[in-house]
Amino acid sequence: MQWFQAPDYWLARLVIERGLAIVYLVAFLVAANQFRPLCGERGLLPAPRFLQGARLRDSPSIFHLHYSDRLFTVLAWVGIALAAVSVAGLPESGPIWLSMVAWFVLWAIYLSIVSVGQTFYGFGWEILLLEAGFLAIFLGTSAVSPPTVVIVAFRWLLFRLEFGAGLIKARGDRCWRDLTCLHYHHETQPMPNPLSWFFHHLPSPLHKVEVAANHFAQLAAPLAIFAPQPIASLAGAVIVVTQCWLVLSGNFSWLNLLTIVLAFSAFSNATLGQVLHVTPPSPAGPPLWYEAVVIALAALILALSYRPARNLVSSHQRMNSSFDPLRLVNTYGAFGSVTKVRYEVAIEGTEEAQPGTATVWQEYQFKAKPGNPRRRPPQVAPYHLRLDWLMWFIALPGWFDDRWLVPFVGKLLEGDRPTLKLLKANPFPGRPPASIRARVYRYRFSTRQERKATGAWWVRTLVGEYLPAMSLSPGQRTAPGPSSSAEASPSGRQLPT
Repeated sequence: MQWFQAPDYWLARLVIERGLAIVYLVAFLVAANQFRPLCGERGLLPAPRFLQGARLRDSPSIFHLHYSDRLFTVLAWVGIALAAVSVAGLPESGPIWLSMVAWFVLWAIYLSIVSVGQTFYGFGWEILLLEAGFLAIFLGTSAVSPPTVVIVAFRWLLFRLEFGAGLIKARGDRCWRDLTCLHYHHETQPMPNPLSWFFHHLPSPLHKVEVAANHFAQLAAPLAIFAPQPIASLAGAVIVVTQCWLVLSGNFSWLNLLTIVLAFSAFSNATLGQVLHVTPPSPAGPPLWYEAVVIALAALILALSYRPARNLVSSHQRMNSSFDPLRLVNTYGAFGSVTKVRYEVAIEGTEEAQPGTATVWQEYQFKAKPGNPRRRPPQVAPYHLRLDWLMWFIALPGWFDDRWLVPFVGKLLEGDRPTLKLLKANPFPGRPPASIRARVYRYRFSTRQERKATGAWWVRTLVGEYLPAMSLSPGQRTAPGPSSSAEASPSGRQLPT
């Protein structure tokens, strides 16, 4: 069927498949490095405990059959290997069914992880990767033209991602409407990067230009990606440029990279050929069974799109939400409100079992979140530091999902090695601290004059206490080594398990 094929988007498919494979590779590396101390058998929010009360229909995961850290490690490394093979383009050089199996396995494993990851996997880019990864199953191989339906489905995903984000801003914080949100955002965003300090100190008129350009990229450009060429390519280019600006100014995991990948669904061979210098082959006609599967996909997406589409026009628009347990067609959006003041929770420890006013406390430093004011914010994206991000969330007023924090303190009091690997450095390398507390600081970027005089990137002021001094109950202290099941408690009193 001529209408079924989109030969003008052969290069777009090539970029989408390779780009998605790169994102999958990063996502599985993050899981292999961080999941076990966060959600493993002895993690902060253990997946086995979660699975005891979870239903398969609500949290579809292979781990309902059995969870163990060993099985998780095997699946994570299968994902890493399969993603690496896909980056090399091997699945697309074989038969269509083999390519579909490879992309399905990637999607199914990652869905299994997200479904049991709880708070640590509650980010919008998780469901974004799952939705994009599901569509990739049906993109086909280099021997056939990409299906028109799938290319349109990628654009529909890109539209909901960008237009949803634009609407939630337009309906949200007043600073988006008066163009002042970026007076604050570069400083208060979850994970600043090495250039965020410089972006924050741009002139005020330029900040307003940034906001206006963002509105255009998220409210106008997404409408044009469905237009004929070359308008669609121009709209895709606007989105790519905007995302590159965000990459330069902050750390947002793989959100920006994945959005750039999706934007290539709007680029034709004529546009991409000027950059890639790859000549598309003359593809053969797709087999009948493949056409039938893609038509069934179109019907499924159409049926599942009703609630996300209704959400876009709702005055109570939800952001980063799934309406089906498989996360096939979702709704997106972020930063409807912008934090005007930055607060950070600092974790401090001491060797004194009974700390007093003269006690010397040492602060734990995280890998990326602000801590030492003299430390320049690092570049970590597209890698995702889940613990650092959750530390930013718990400092927000009204954020109450910190049920993992006391178990985290308990792990530090034990000197638990897997947990300590989530941090930049351990201030107690010889023996775990006797007591730990958490305090809240207000952070702001230093001025140019302060930066020149002190070398500090941040200026911080103590606000108050987040957690009182906590210690292990008598007999629970262990030397640094494998995790135990002890829990921290204020003043040494054991908390109920």
